[in-house]
Amino acid sequence: MLNHSPTMDGGMASDVEREEEEAVTDLLRDRFRLSTITIAEAEAKQCGMEVSLPIITCISDLAFKFAEQLAKDLELFAQHAGRKSVNMEDVILSGEFILVDISHRNDHLASSLRSFSNDLKTKEPNLERKRKKSSRREDRVARDLLHTPDT
Repeated sequence: MLNHSPTMDGGMASDVEREEEEAVTDLLRDRFRLSTITIAEAEAKQCGMEVSLPIITCISDLAFKFAEQLAKDLELFAQHAGRKSVNMEDVILSGEFILVDISHRNDHLASSLRSFSNDLKTKEPNLERKRKKSSRREDRVARDLLHTPDT
């Protein structure tokens, strides 16, 4: 008897389908690791440094896990918007959440992001006004979601 598990689209996947999906993931992880190693070695050489393979492998695994989580987040943003595919707005929203999370832990980065945001607003004031008029409620919801109490 075959074991079945739910798929992303709500259907059921057989053991064979699950194994194929795991094989694709393993292949992607291996290619990602190879790319990471190539980039790290090139950057280290350019800086006159050496980076050990275990460190590169660890960084690669962390980056791959980050990319997997990012893909899941993007899928959730698209689903929440009632779409079946990810678009640029999902990527931008995900990036904003990442930046907010990072900036909460880094005062200098938060200050730099505020400055950058203000510079953008002064360069394109008309676009900002139009966007605010059409999505004032969305901005309020996003601010409420992004606000985290200081601990």
